Amino acid sequence: MTCYFRHIRKILEKGGIEATKENKREIDMAIHRIVGVEYKNCSATWKKVKERIADEPEAFVFELKTALAK
Repeated sequence: MTCYFRHIRKILEKGGIEATKENKREIDMAIHRIVGVEYKNCSATWKKVKERIADEPEAFVFELKTALAK
């Protein structure tokens, strides 16, 4: 789980999302939903996340914040 968090930590912080030990799973599940990859498939998720943050990191963070607020 969360094999890509070290790579996106700065992006999350810029968006005001603090990844803690307590909320990492919730964030991870939301990211999987956003990119449309089955939960716990880390490699496929990271591939999709890289594509999304390369194009529009702010849009990705906004979508994640929205998903976490639900």
